[in-house]
Amino acid sequence: MFKRNTQPTETAQPIQAVERITSVLGSGLIWHGSINGAGGVRIEGAFEGEIALRGMLVVGETGRVTCENIRANAVIVAGAVKGNIATQKLEIRATGRVWGDVVTTAFVTEEGAFLRGQIRMEERVELDLEAAPESTPAEAAQAESLAATAASLPEVTPVAKVEPAAGNATVIRKRKSTT
Repeated sequence: MFKRNTQPTETAQPIQAVERITSVLGSGLIWHGSINGAGGVRIEGAFEGEIALRGMLVVGETGRVTCENIRANAVIVAGAVKGNIATQKLEIRATGRVWGDVVTTAFVTEEGAFLRGQIRMEERVELDLEAAPESTPAEAAQAESLAATAASLPEVTPVAKVEPAAGNATVIRKRKSTT
């Protein structure tokens, strides 16, 4: 009736946490500036500037990045990147193109990927990323002012109403006006 399974069970591989993309620069956008902070960023448009990211950077197939030095925990390139990359893990997809030097601890590439530059594999890569602030000074000031002004909510008073035919009580809540 009940038999013991005689086949060995496969050992479960530890599941790695997949980093989420929290921000996207769409394919129709051109951005000049800097991306700093924590989180996952996907670039499908054109970006020129500085990237120092505590998290994952994905350059999509339509993405074009020009940056002197890119620093991120993980970088996936399916589009074009012109600039040096310092990361713990770099993956260049088949459609990816990189012009620049790379310093990394792990490197993955697909057939058809392009890299013009030097790769230096290290046991450890120091990215020197700043700790991400919890909020900007303006956001902190706004939160303090909201906390100082307590919102006045109207009181709710229950009123019992008895249905004569059914014989059960129904509670109707009315709001008191505060004006």
